[in-house]
Amino acid sequence: MMASEGEPSDLAKVVQVLILSAAWGMQVWVTFISGFVLFRRLPRHTFGLVQSKLFPFYFHISLACATISLGIFLFHHPLVKLSFTLAEAGQLVLLAMNLALSALNARWIEPRTTAAMWALQAMEKDRGLGGELPGPSQGQGQDPYHRLREQDPKYRALRQTFFHYHGLSSLCNLANLLGNGICLASLALHLKNL
Repeated sequence: MMASEGEPSDLAKVVQVLILSAAWGMQVWVTFISGFVLFRRLPRHTFGLVQSKLFPFYFHISLACATISLGIFLFHHPLVKLSFTLAEAGQLVLLAMNLALSALNARWIEPRTTAAMWALQAMEKDRGLGGELPGPSQGQGQDPYHRLREQDPKYRALRQTFFHYHGLSSLCNLANLLGNGICLASLALHLKNL
């Protein structure tokens, strides 16, 4: 089927849906499945090592998907020709937000999170920590990580830095997941047939 004037081609529509759905599926998997499984099954430092290798790829793939999605949208909806209906404006804002948050996560937040994690792990290794398997909490008084936080202000500050960046990264990731989900829902609601 040929696209009419200004309407995206079938190929552009398919690519847009594939890119959005691939990004959304990857985000669901990493956010809600793999992270929890690995966290509960691997020793603490092994989990950190795996995440430090996966996250740069994950965030850069998210960035590439966001770039392609926004590029397709802008190619078929030039800003000078946008009617700025709620659907068009919403799609543009979500795709631009996804691009900005993906870039922020890939290029700024993730490297700082990983650097803080490596520094924490070095301090923990010096005290023989990090190789234990996850298990039931031993209580606040017996937890060696809790004791380390109480005894070493440098470790405590570094841990706060890590969780600051980790929290920012998680918020960006959840916003991207939500943005891609809304874009996919919008596309699905505008389908003419199934």
